[in-house]
Amino acid sequence: MGLLNLFIAASNPVLKVLLVTALGSFLALDSIGILGEDARKHLNRVVFFVFNPALVSTNLAKTITYESMIKLWFMPINILFTFLIGSALGWILIQITRPPSHLRGLILGCCAAGNLGNMLIIIVPAVCKEKGSPFGDSDVCSTYGMAYASLSMAVGAIYLWSYVYNLVRISSRKSTEAIDESKSNSSEEPSRVLNGSCKEPLLSKDLSILENQADHFTLPSSSSEGRPQVPISVKFKQYLKTISGKINLKTLFAPSTTGAIVGFFVGVISPIRWLLIGDSAPLRVIDDSAYLIGEGAIPAMTLILGANLLRGLRGSDIRVSLIVGIVVVRYIALPLFGILIIKGVLHFGLVQSDPLYMFVLLLQFALPPAMNIGTITQLFGAGERECSVILLWTYGLASVALTLWSTFFMWLVA
Repeated sequence: MGLLNLFIAASNPVLKVLLVTALGSFLALDSIGILGEDARKHLNRVVFFVFNPALVSTNLAKTITYESMIKLWFMPINILFTFLIGSALGWILIQITRPPSHLRGLILGCCAAGNLGNMLIIIVPAVCKEKGSPFGDSDVCSTYGMAYASLSMAVGAIYLWSYVYNLVRISSRKSTEAIDESKSNSSEEPSRVLNGSCKEPLLSKDLSILENQADHFTLPSSSSEGRPQVPISVKFKQYLKTISGKINLKTLFAPSTTGAIVGFFVGVISPIRWLLIGDSAPLRVIDDSAYLIGEGAIPAMTLILGANLLRGLRGSDIRVSLIVGIVVVRYIALPLFGILIIKGVLHFGLVQSDPLYMFVLLLQFALPPAMNIGTITQLFGAGERECSVILLWTYGLASVALTLWSTFFMWLVA
């Protein structure tokens, strides 16, 4: 197949995304006022709690079987590779640029977490419908492509809310503690010394701290030897209780993840599948209704994307080197690593050589940062304006990067 046809097949879906994104930005203008802040919040809640779960569950239920589950086993591992490699590259970027402490979690998150749900759900079916697509029948391609994208969305949500969420939380907490400590050191201690009110030896506090720390390293006394030891099972239960208290299960099991679980159950369990899936299913009206609701996810998500990117036009004091570094990580380094990984698993026969499946796995390495990173920064108030600028530039350049990489990936797997 000609390279020009592949380029056209890859560019048209990206252009569609750009047009709808531009419409979302236009509707969010203050002079228009249709997608204002309140409207975006309400629409985003509808997409998050209704549209996305319906879209994920219906597409997975139609395509997931025991055979396909064996075929899809590598996708969660592939997504894990994108997070691990992106984190390593983000750490290198931080060592080079030395950004402020409150932005380090944001930088690591932007390098590690790609838009594994929305962009794939928009791009993959659109590529399938193009005449120059190398993936065969458009209907079959769209059905399986949506299943791959839905699973990618569910797995990506788990990684995002368990990893990036805590990165930004820890980064924002450290920066807050550093600010509070600097304020207390600069205002209280110097004033006490200058006013002559410091009557205690300067090393007394340090010595007491060292004594307390030394107590932790002393050997147990004879009185403590007679105490009964705590069983390992009790310690393990206490450890699980501590971990469960720190991890927010509501963020891990987002509605899209719950929808993926429902889709797996419906697709794998034969009696439920017979009731809901297929033209002759007795309760097919339930599946048809859910599918109808899920179709609203793609245009709504794209409009919200354009409206959110508008905030980045206001600018911030973020350094250009950080934006350039994130762009290099996401659009140059990660795709190259992705090619090496996918070529490696194909060489060792770990996955089947399905062109559409390979295309989705490769595309997961070339996506812009996840939009939910902006939501996470809003939760902790750390780098919200900087995140908008980063997303504006990365999504603006995605039109070129995704087109070129999609063309190359389709040529590679064809």
